[in-house]
Amino acid sequence: MKILFVAGDPKPERWTVPIQEQLPDAEIFVWDPEGPAVDADYAIVWQPPEALFERETHLKAVFNLGAGIDGLLKVANLPQNLTIVRLEDAGMSVQMAEYVLHQLLEASRGMETYREQQREGVWKIHRPIKRSEWPVGVMGLGHIGKRVARTLADLDYQVSGWARGEHSVEGVSTYAGPGQLGDFLQSTRVLVNTLPLTDETRDIINYDLLSRLQPGAVLINVGRGEHLVDEDLLRALDEGKLLRASLDVFRKEPLPEGHPFWQRKEITITPHISARTLRDATIEQITGKIRDHAAGRAISGIVDTDRGY
Repeated sequence: MKILFVAGDPKPERWTVPIQEQLPDAEIFVWDPEGPAVDADYAIVWQPPEALFERETHLKAVFNLGAGIDGLLKVANLPQNLTIVRLEDAGMSVQMAEYVLHQLLEASRGMETYREQQREGVWKIHRPIKRSEWPVGVMGLGHIGKRVARTLADLDYQVSGWARGEHSVEGVSTYAGPGQLGDFLQSTRVLVNTLPLTDETRDIINYDLLSRLQPGAVLINVGRGEHLVDEDLLRALDEGKLLRASLDVFRKEPLPEGHPFWQRKEITITPHISARTLRDATIEQITGKIRDHAAGRAISGIVDTDRGY
């Protein structure tokens, strides 16, 4: 079995050595843009070049080093019938739940107010939170979105979830499809986006959508930067339709110097850190799936390229 690592890591041995330990009978290769084909059976990739699929024509499956596969689907010559496997969790869902909870508490508990009071030497207690005033809506009910929704529901927040298809999440009211999006938005004050990026979801967080949220709305975007129309967010903030936004993903990363988001006190910016890939858990998951696939056993996480996830 030949496995090709194609991820642009300046220290690929951080991946290839433990992969070899997990699959001792395999031959492990690192992508060399100038090198010959290795006739790989499997490729482990992150945003691979088109040259990969020109050179390696006998791939049985490609394993993506992340849950989001929009970067891989952009490759123009991606073979239509190639099995693509996305990363499932690998420690990311709990990180995402932590991040979203932190941003929610910043807003609902008014933590910035207390930090300002500390700077001014002011001791003042504000009224306790009423969770009924902070209904949360999670867009996207995949593995990560469900973990986020359940975590917030367990803390007695009123949580709704919306996705393209029907889902069931304990303690969460769920909505499905375009026909129920309006009802979902009307029930939401804090909008959390965990959607995958597809043609249908690109630019979904626009002025019209933000205008349909409850008064004093908050946006937490941990999906993709292309979900959000930047100008529409600024307009919603200017018109008071949105109270604040926490953004971890952007159309261009790093966020360019001079982008208006930097200057807005209502916007919290983090550099795409809401959920980082954990190497050990990722390697264990991918090598286990390669082992199963090679043995003819069914594996989970296979991407439906027509749906984009």
